[in-house]
Amino acid sequence: MRIESSDGIQVAVHEFGGTGRKLLWSHATGFHAHCYEPIARRLSNDFTSFGLDHRGHGMTARPDDWQVNWSKYGDDARVAAEAIAPDGGLVAFGHSMGGASLVMAAHASPGLFETLVVFEPIIFPAPDVGPQGEPTPMIAAARNRRATFDSYEAAIERYASKPPMQFFDADILRAYVEQGFTPIGAGAGVELRCAPEHEARTFETGGTHGFWDLLPEVEARVIVVSGKVDEERSPAGIAASVAERLPNGSYIELTAGNHLTPFITPDVIADLLRDTLS
Repeated sequence: MRIESSDGIQVAVHEFGGTGRKLLWSHATGFHAHCYEPIARRLSNDFTSFGLDHRGHGMTARPDDWQVNWSKYGDDARVAAEAIAPDGGLVAFGHSMGGASLVMAAHASPGLFETLVVFEPIIFPAPDVGPQGEPTPMIAAARNRRATFDSYEAAIERYASKPPMQFFDADILRAYVEQGFTPIGAGAGVELRCAPEHEARTFETGGTHGFWDLLPEVEARVIVVSGKVDEERSPAGIAASVAERLPNGSYIELTAGNHLTPFITPDVIADLLRDTLS
């Protein structure tokens, strides 16, 4: 289904099936909702899952002249959640940018969510805002990302041969490619739906949204999860502090994990959600 968000954006929301409570999935930068469908299938006896594609990702377009503004990702998460659970009380999982957007949505609409589980949300204090000096390797990699392949299978073969995607669960890697690329034309190959420049700009502006200051106003229960903490100035390193600033926040560190754990060990995330949302 399509839900209208700010700027007239029509947000794509996908139902993944299952039985039980409704669970919303909110994806990381450069990815899309279907990357989490293999995890949703593991939870199909516990939850009815839905995933949204944020603007510029997956099947949700963006205006050609749109300047990246993270608060609008929050708008996308909010309207998707309101459409799925008009009476509120929804549970949701957000990864990286998708975690930040869910927390923004919870702030904008108190009562919309009962519990959020957010994996290394991109929410930093003011001293860390903005790109500093040269682009980070992650930003440079996004901007230089290959946008076209001869076929879906060629893309899968390429990604499966090099880090970090060579470590991805096979079903998740296939979902990333098959739903994250679109045919260019008859025999012309396939092209990324999320433009490399859009991904890079989202990374570049991730520290500028200023939502850190609003965390004490978020009423929902929020479980902040990270992989192993190696660096203080990283999504994992700041996660515990995000939880501390939330009135109903708690923190879990997966010491065997990293920022891409949801894609590498989906069983771990499925078990975590089953335990924390039961």
